[in-house]
Amino acid sequence: MAAPQLDPEHAVIVTGACGRLGRRLVRALHRRTRVIAVDHRDFPRRPADVEHHTVDLASKRMREVFKRPGVGALVHLGVVHDPHAQKERHHAWNVLALKRLLESVEQYGVRKVVLLSSANVYGPRPDNPQLLNEDAPLLAAGRFSGIRDLVELDLATQSFFWRSPDTETVILRPTHILGTVRNAPSNYLRLKRVPTLLGFDPMVQVIHQDDVVRAILLALVPGRRGIFNLAGPPPVALSRAIALLGRKAMPVPHALAGAALERMFRWRVTSFPAPELDYIRYVCMVDDSRARTVLDYAPAHDLFSTLSAVDDERWV
Repeated sequence: MAAPQLDPEHAVIVTGACGRLGRRLVRALHRRTRVIAVDHRDFPRRPADVEHHTVDLASKRMREVFKRPGVGALVHLGVVHDPHAQKERHHAWNVLALKRLLESVEQYGVRKVVLLSSANVYGPRPDNPQLLNEDAPLLAAGRFSGIRDLVELDLATQSFFWRSPDTETVILRPTHILGTVRNAPSNYLRLKRVPTLLGFDPMVQVIHQDDVVRAILLALVPGRRGIFNLAGPPPVALSRAIALLGRKAMPVPHALAGAALERMFRWRVTSFPAPELDYIRYVCMVDDSRARTVLDYAPAHDLFSTLSAVDDERWV
């Protein structure tokens, strides 16, 4: 595949740049344009030409970053996903931070905004169609309060899309991202014995972390805007995915699994809240034809390489 052509004169601000996905994006992006990495954490071993700011996204200091010369785009990955964090901290970090970032985008005339959302905002439901398109309602917050902020971020960015037509706004909604990232799907598939729900074997979609990085690069190409679902290789039954990884499935009755998970989560033995069981119970798959047509996106990784990426720690 040809590398996306970006304007090397325009700097791209990447928030959440010190996470594992953020670092992969920065390392791919700095070869094509100037990068300003922003995170509340340090960025060891970052590329020498990458400017880094350790700053709270919701603070006034963040405005100084937008004053840097030639800022042309914002890629927002800085979303808190800690299920144990207090709701107030989640809201302040996620929703208020995005609001202030978008205010700075308007104030300083930034041409492009890319938000990495998630296909999880649609919500796993027994009445979902086989494939959801970008016009489907975002219903995940109804049963899973932990994803409420992400739904709100997605909706706020949609509002900005219409409020600021001069800014090219892109919302990406990838399916379950797999790789060295420390997210729920990858952590789940890393288990030696993988719990499943007795009587349920939903079809699932996964996407390799590097395919997500490439989709972000494609979204940054001038002239592209809109909402795009992102999927990887063809869907696979959950039991088949577990078998391909050489793991053992451990079927558990739903009622027992929910009660046990609630207690384990409360005692901080696990980072999986009980409502996430719906993601291994019901279907939540997306149609990504719009991304393939408009962004020229196509996954580079097949099913096995996408699944096996959860065991690959050579991410540095």
